[in-house]
Amino acid sequence: MEISVLQKNNLITMLLILACADLLFSGFEANALPYDYTASIECLETPLKPLHGGGIILNPELNMGLKGWQAFGDAKIEQRELAGNKFVAVHARNRPTDSISQKLYLQQETLYSFSAWIQVSEGNEAVAAVFKSGTGFKHGGAVVAESKCWSMLKGGFTSDATGPAELYFESKNTSIEIWVDSISLQPFTTEEWASHQDQNIKKVRKAKVRIQAIDKLGNPLSNATITIQQHQNKPGFPIGCAINKNILTNTPYQKWFTSRFTVTTFEDEMKWYSTEVSPGHEDYTSADALLSFAKQHNIAVRGHNVLWDDPKYQPGWLYSLSPAELSNAVHKRIVSVMSRYTGQLIAWDVVNENLHFSFFESKLGDQATPNFYRLAHAVDWSVPLFSNEYNTIEDSRDGAATPAKYLQKLRQIQGLTRNAKMGIGLESHFGTPNLAYMRASLDTLGATGLPIWLTELDVLSGPNQAKYLEQILMEAYSHPKVDGIVIWAAWKPQGCYRMCLTDNNFNNLATGNVVDNLLRQWRSRAVSGLTDTRGFFEATLFHGDYEINITHPSSSAHSFVVVSTNASLQSPLTFQVSV
Repeated sequence: MEISVLQKNNLITMLLILACADLLFSGFEANALPYDYTASIECLETPLKPLHGGGIILNPELNMGLKGWQAFGDAKIEQRELAGNKFVAVHARNRPTDSISQKLYLQQETLYSFSAWIQVSEGNEAVAAVFKSGTGFKHGGAVVAESKCWSMLKGGFTSDATGPAELYFESKNTSIEIWVDSISLQPFTTEEWASHQDQNIKKVRKAKVRIQAIDKLGNPLSNATITIQQHQNKPGFPIGCAINKNILTNTPYQKWFTSRFTVTTFEDEMKWYSTEVSPGHEDYTSADALLSFAKQHNIAVRGHNVLWDDPKYQPGWLYSLSPAELSNAVHKRIVSVMSRYTGQLIAWDVVNENLHFSFFESKLGDQATPNFYRLAHAVDWSVPLFSNEYNTIEDSRDGAATPAKYLQKLRQIQGLTRNAKMGIGLESHFGTPNLAYMRASLDTLGATGLPIWLTELDVLSGPNQAKYLEQILMEAYSHPKVDGIVIWAAWKPQGCYRMCLTDNNFNNLATGNVVDNLLRQWRSRAVSGLTDTRGFFEATLFHGDYEINITHPSSSAHSFVVVSTNASLQSPLTFQVSV
């Protein structure tokens, strides 16, 4: 963790040792079964071993022939072997669901982590895992499988009933063979799942701090009083909420918002249909005013969005343009909005919902999206460029936006913009959350090493809205690959998009109470104590910026601001500060 110390006065020396956050994590509690966050996004010559040893799957590596497995539908199955690796091959498929299967017994309210390694006989095809039970079908996840190498499918689901079930695989292309190996299905209780979250928060969101007070001669000062206070508006993990122009003239809204959040996104004010209602007449008045408001209150801003691929959300005048005219208009739009705000934002959502829609691609060709990112990178190379999509972590049934499809599009973009900083934007518009699938999807996307943000988090209205919001926030905050969250609850007097946090008097609703409670939990309380005989004082703190005050009978009080700029540590680091 890089540390900078801003001196407020000049009379004492402080030694600051920040222990590696990774060292705080020595394993899950004895009664909690650990979860394997491993995911591979590479197509490998040989599949890796099944996670969790296969869990409750019988014969997960197919080393015992077809024991435990049978044909599903009209398919034919057989064990094969290549380069010493045994697997099952499914052929003679007449329907998408024709494959292999294994009968299982599921427990109600149990979370199941699923994984398998898949190959197809030719080309590349989406292959999904499905669990059939007495209550219906659960989609466990999907992968875009290739020929001549193995791809990892990672997913999951929560069982809503106790009883028999059957796992099978499906692919729309019935002309291909499906090859399967290294299958795993691991059950977790809700208590075990919560334990993973708690332990991960300790591991990735907190660090151990040791402070030594010494005098000007280097002698330790015992019985010095150390007080550590976290800065309210500078936590190590950014959590924010969308805003709109209503906040500019509403003082209660401003007070409620600025007392809680450190990052924001403008709901509509930067979108193309807001800034250029008629061609050539750009108006950034509202966006400029919102950015000024955010700067005044030290709130970081994500740029949202440069382009939106949904045909419903275009400036009306775009529809009549020829391809050449549209290309020129898009070029002008990217340069205009991004150059105006370069250096003032922390990220850009360059293209919105590019997996579900193709307004620009249908008119400008398949390479339209990579070309947009190439131009965006040329205009503003200083911040990550995000692709923003929904249902990638929310809904395992949406085959258009699976993590595998997201990665496929990401690679296409990176092929033309190799030096661009990319980011993964997950809109996170949830109904009933599938936490096992959400976690597995984050595992898969996290294997890219790119920053991941939940960019528009909300939950559909219903009796469990607040409960589900809390579950999703806990899952996201505790996941080691998530870098930030923006809640999609910009206030309007007529109501928010799908979820509000307050009423029209800015009194918290149940959802607002969830957010406030978690924000309190994820910030360190003021810590105070005396140094020991060697001048040391220790504390475990959430990442963030802190003010440290030191007093000793032999001198007056001294204050320091300790600024954390990187929460990822590989070994304990020692910092000596002379003042």
